[in-house]
Amino acid sequence: MSYAHLLVSDQDAVRTITVHRPDKLNALNHATIGELHHAFAAARADAAVRVLVLTGAGPKAFVAGADISEFASATPVQARAFSEAGQQMMRSVETLGKPVIARINGFALGGGMELAMCCHLRIAAESAKLGTPEINLGILPGFGATQRLTRLCGRAAALELCLLGAPITAQRALELGIVNRVVPAAELDAEVMKVAAQLARSAPHALRAILDAVILGGDMALDQGLSYETHLFAVTASTADMREGTAAFLEKRPAQFRGT
Repeated sequence: MSYAHLLVSDQDAVRTITVHRPDKLNALNHATIGELHHAFAAARADAAVRVLVLTGAGPKAFVAGADISEFASATPVQARAFSEAGQQMMRSVETLGKPVIARINGFALGGGMELAMCCHLRIAAESAKLGTPEINLGILPGFGATQRLTRLCGRAAALELCLLGAPITAQRALELGIVNRVVPAAELDAEVMKVAAQLARSAPHALRAILDAVILGGDMALDQGLSYETHLFAVTASTADMREGTAAFLEKRPAQFRGT
């Protein structure tokens, strides 16, 4: 499928989805949110896709936020629908079952930071800026920042970012645990693809089990989460990839995982 606001490309088992609204610094509007939801659903269903990279077009912005011009005059009912659409799309990314890497090449503000946080790994250029400036518009984040920030970096940092609304550097985001790695802008593509390639070589069932254990199990009480981990461990032990992985280890050779 062709999209009006996205570019989709494949390199081996890695699919890159690029938000392509450079004239709006890749801001999220209703149409783009809908296209992202469709693009990730298509990737979930495609067995050839093992890893996804999400980024924004151009050097300035990952996603600079939600499209303010679209919701500036929204009614409370329309605002609720916009928030729900964004949250549903981002939750579908978070629970995709395949690793998603946010390639943060510039501004990741408001809805853009929320979009990055629903990805499983975040790799940022040194020049990137992240933040939740919604307080300056008289609103609060509506796509999940209050919840994901609290889980990623704790209540104190979440409150500071949301209450003050000031952007932070990529290095500060790394210190807070919001991003995983920070690299010079010139090295961003190489670093992202190196990580993506490593994930693409890993066992797909094990990748999904780890994502589920951390994301779903992490929201459970400890005893429930441990039980869920045990269940997933048993499921992965039933796979051909587990037999291949253990055999390769014992035979001192690289494993060839096929997703079976």
